[in-house]
Amino acid sequence: MTAADAGAPYLEINNLTVRFPTADGLVQAVTDLSYSVELGKTLGIVGESGSGKSVSSMAVLGLHDARTAQIEGSIKVGGTEVVGLREEKMRQLRGNSVAMIFQDALAALHPFYKVGKQLSEAYLVHHPSATKKEARRRAVEMLDRVGIPQPDKRVDQYPHQYSGGMRQRAMIAMGLINDPSLLIADEPTTALDVTVQAQILDLLQDLQREFNSAIVIITHDLGVVAEMADDVLVMYGGRSVERGSCKEILTHPEMPYTWGLLSSVPDLNADPNARMIPIPGNPPSLLTPPPGCAFAPRCLHKDKVPGGLCETTLPELRPGGRGSDHLKRCHLPDPDAVYEAEILPEIAPELTEESR
Repeated sequence: MTAADAGAPYLEINNLTVRFPTADGLVQAVTDLSYSVELGKTLGIVGESGSGKSVSSMAVLGLHDARTAQIEGSIKVGGTEVVGLREEKMRQLRGNSVAMIFQDALAALHPFYKVGKQLSEAYLVHHPSATKKEARRRAVEMLDRVGIPQPDKRVDQYPHQYSGGMRQRAMIAMGLINDPSLLIADEPTTALDVTVQAQILDLLQDLQREFNSAIVIITHDLGVVAEMADDVLVMYGGRSVERGSCKEILTHPEMPYTWGLLSSVPDLNADPNARMIPIPGNPPSLLTPPPGCAFAPRCLHKDKVPGGLCETTLPELRPGGRGSDHLKRCHLPDPDAVYEAEILPEIAPELTEESR
């Protein structure tokens, strides 16, 4: 494994901006995004579809078409600057130092080739001196490591002969076959039943402990975040709107969009006839983002900010009321008080009753 300098984050993203020219205009997919992840730590990135989660992570692997995508800012993986890196150097980094588990395992695995051949190819690319026999042995070893039954036989099967959970495990095996220091998991539990979801999350945690890898997990599921993440980044409209430790974000969120995400989670202990509280409206167009806070058109609390500031001025990402490690992009003067008085009684009434 490649290691970053002692004490330094393995992945550092500073002021990342990604734009895509289209016939309708310039899509501002990611704007001024910054975060970092250390070895042995997990960062959860949450937000609605179109918020820029996957676009920013694909930029880390240099997967955007350099002829069309406009990428600015800095991305450092193990101290190596990725933005502007030549494709030859990028190929050496991709799959070796950093790997990605893609969202749709069936689409990511080639249907015409056996799973073992695809795993072996991923190994041989970064180990050109290895023989095909050694690569196959490594493929069987990784399939066994991720819990595929009878790996010596499954290695010669095609992706369509695998179940959904097994395909996801095969994707994890491919991502880890070269022992990368950074693993990006894009919705790794999508379309899997809850039992398999739990197995996949346990597997990722076991492998992280074994390899001391840094993990970025992209998800819509706040339950996954609570289970996996050390830190959380909330994205909306291509920007970071809240960032902090998992505990702080889930127990003391300070951004109304984060409140909306938490309010949308079903509570198994709630009244079965109770309705979930959805976020009203739709995400903004990234062709023409709002001039102020991107969440303002959907925010139920903007009237608490004087002068219509939310609709005219973009709030800065600044420390919240609980310290410099908790950042929020919001004009609300006292979000903690609003959360405890209006939001918490709706999403966790039992906590409100206990505090009385």
